[in-house]
Amino acid sequence: MAADLEEKTDRYGELLAAALDEAEAAAPPGTPLGGAAAECREMAESYLDDGRHFRETGDPVNALASFSYGYGWLDAGVRMGLFEIPEGSDLFTT
Repeated sequence: MAADLEEKTDRYGELLAAALDEAEAAAPPGTPLGGAAAECREMAESYLDDGRHFRETGDPVNALASFSYGYGWLDAGVRMGLFEIPEGSDLFTT
């Protein structure tokens, strides 16, 4: 079972990092939508940092939770139109 947790934690960490690379704000930073996108990105980046910290300190459960929450922030932002993603991307539920 531990191997499954380790693999899943790695996979979700990589998924969140890749999603952050793909998601681009759909509006400029000074606009309401741009501000909301910046906040979602900041939350996702913070969860990525937290997840990496938990991973490094041997806490894969909290690492997995952090990576999952971070991805959820980005995925919700894409669905709400805060982010643009490359056409054909399979990283988000559009």
